[in-house]
Amino acid sequence: MASRRAGRVAGTITREMATSTVEDYLKCILTLESGQPTGQLVGMGEIATAMDVAPGTVTSMVKSLEKDRHVVYAPYAGVRLTDQGRKLALHVLRRHRLIELFLVDVLGLDWSEVHEEAERLEHAMSDKLIDRIDARLGFPTSDPHGDPIPDAEGRLRAAPTVSLADCPPGGTFEIVRVSDQQQEFLRFVERNGLKPGSHVAVTHRDPLADAVTVRVQGDAETTFGHSAAAKLLVQRIS
Repeated sequence: MASRRAGRVAGTITREMATSTVEDYLKCILTLESGQPTGQLVGMGEIATAMDVAPGTVTSMVKSLEKDRHVVYAPYAGVRLTDQGRKLALHVLRRHRLIELFLVDVLGLDWSEVHEEAERLEHAMSDKLIDRIDARLGFPTSDPHGDPIPDAEGRLRAAPTVSLADCPPGGTFEIVRVSDQQQEFLRFVERNGLKPGSHVAVTHRDPLADAVTVRVQGDAETTFGHSAAAKLLVQRIS
């Protein structure tokens, strides 16, 4: 009897792990799709890099997702989400971003620490608890990094933005989103006053040095590389 019970437990854990893996892949594909032109397929190499797994692992998983009608897979070209897959991906994304905001605004965690915590919690919380968190936070539209939060119906409304790396000198911009959520980069952003909501004026661009100089909130100027500026998404305010 103990052996049969252990077998049932192991089977349950395996199914839960498989469900979490499916959700992780769908969320990853959705995120990659959002960063490229509409209709363009997501490359298998992009998914492998984002998930930190071997390309062969991605191919096997994508074929399984296609079998379950979550994606459409074109060999040697890439993959795109079906309506069914997109719905599930948005469901997971909503959980992730609400959890991040809850951890920062209610529990007081640093915004550079919450991504990994949310990765674990997004698969465990019930829909009822997520809805309570949403209401407790006042039905927010963005997470601590400025990423839009899908609503309960799965609608994702993202304001149009441009990369700070593409902004001309002379303009003033509001930082809306930070696309890189690695701890080191988020700490760099906070240290230099570049969090979402901050206003920056582009004072100089140096193509040869691959650098951008900005004045933050009217204070001293700071200079950083083009690759860092490309991770800051902004809207022009003047």
